[in-house]
Amino acid sequence: MQDKFNLDDCIYGNIHLAVVEAVTNAIIHGNHMDINKNVILKSEVNSSSITFIVKDQGSGFDETSIPDPTLPENKEKLNGRGVFLIKKLADKVSFNENGTELQMIFHLS
Repeated sequence: MQDKFNLDDCIYGNIHLAVVEAVTNAIIHGNHMDINKNVILKSEVNSSSITFIVKDQGSGFDETSIPDPTLPENKEKLNGRGVFLIKKLADKVSFNENGTELQMIFHLS
């Protein structure tokens, strides 16, 4: 992908980590590792951005209820940084109304 779309290393790294985090969250937290449930990954590319959509078949969640991993009481926890990282790496992040679908937009310039 990096060569095909002529992405610089920083943008490619951000995309790679954010997509891996989103898919991992969908598998583990969304679908609860149920092998009978699917995770759908879609992408759209235009001249100015790349959009990824990750959708799971779970019951959803409220993204505003995720504890802030930068607070002192959360810094030692082993989990809970995925959505925080995704929001820092992507240029725009949005969830559907029940939290089963995540959209990430990365600007190419």
